[in-house]
Amino acid sequence: MSHLSCRVLNIVLAGSVVLLGACSSIPDSGPTRSRIEQAASTAANASGIQIVDMTDAIARKLMAERQSDEFSSVLGGGITFRNQLGVGDTIEISIWEAPPATLFGGGLADVKDVSSGARVTTLPAQTIDGSGDVNVPFVGSVKAAGLTPTELQGNIALRLKNLAHDPQVLVTLSQNATSYVTVVGDVVNNNRMPLSARGERVLDALATASGVRQPIDKITVQITRGEKVASMPLSSVIRDPHQNVPLKAGDVVTAIYQPYSFTSLGATGKNEEINFEAQGISLAQALARAGGLEDSRSDARGVFIFRLEDAHALDWPNQPIRTTADGKVPVVYRVNLRDPNSFFVAQSFMMHNKDVLYVSNAPVAELQKFLNVVFSVAYPIVNGVQTFK
Repeated sequence: MSHLSCRVLNIVLAGSVVLLGACSSIPDSGPTRSRIEQAASTAANASGIQIVDMTDAIARKLMAERQSDEFSSVLGGGITFRNQLGVGDTIEISIWEAPPATLFGGGLADVKDVSSGARVTTLPAQTIDGSGDVNVPFVGSVKAAGLTPTELQGNIALRLKNLAHDPQVLVTLSQNATSYVTVVGDVVNNNRMPLSARGERVLDALATASGVRQPIDKITVQITRGEKVASMPLSSVIRDPHQNVPLKAGDVVTAIYQPYSFTSLGATGKNEEINFEAQGISLAQALARAGGLEDSRSDARGVFIFRLEDAHALDWPNQPIRTTADGKVPVVYRVNLRDPNSFFVAQSFMMHNKDVLYVSNAPVAELQKFLNVVFSVAYPIVNGVQTFK
């Protein structure tokens, strides 16, 4: 080998060494599979990242956790409506007294029942006062708030038993001021829906508000009942009759326009934010909408879903767990698509709003990029020497 050729070779080798030392500066689309695993397993994992291998058992547990937030679980589905009276309701009280009427006979409001000879006395309508009471002649104050009309009329009849002759009482609600459900949000008409003995349900409330203003698959329904708050996609409530639960007085039904999305990054066909329906999509569907894995550079063993998960969702491998300021656990779910079983798991693993789907580059793709850089430097030098010779 000539002296010049040796110098050229030395230059090329020296350049290769420099490039090898600077290989971390080669353009990349994100961390490799090994870097992600190393970041979560190191003792200095200050962010508390948990890496969880996606299995059928994990997917089932997450699905069960998702179902525990359904209306039927949180609010109950078999509640019979009780038209309880409240402060501000107006009622009418009618009292029947068998003949001879000894207590209410001769009153201005008396009406004689010709068929039975009983005397009917209808008291003036009265509003339940701030103490929850109403006044009945010869009895005084009677607790009404929190009772149904049937319960109230039974209490009044019991109080009159030793005063009137075989008294019978009927209580009717003439003005409903408390048995309402408030319907707000992305509905055509925000309103208050009065409840009746029929037992109105979630979809009844939305119907009285003239429906929602946005597409059904983009609407989430939230029900607030006291300190309980439950949310579900409207399409799921329509599809599953068990979620169309009966409402209670004081409930607030809110229709929320909430387009869900996940972000696709790395060696996928699309690197972008992708919207999906409120009822949710599986990981398999998400991969398809992201354009699948790129054959030329993707690592099928390096499919990851980055998510902030509830602290009680799983038994976390790294203990003690560390949470974010809002009580969430940073989790990286790992899927090995080289395993055929993983495709079945991907059909039951549901994506969440704001998830990040990331597919890492294969190690050979990193090597190929490095070699391309080396050859891009070496080829002009060698070509120049050959031209000079």
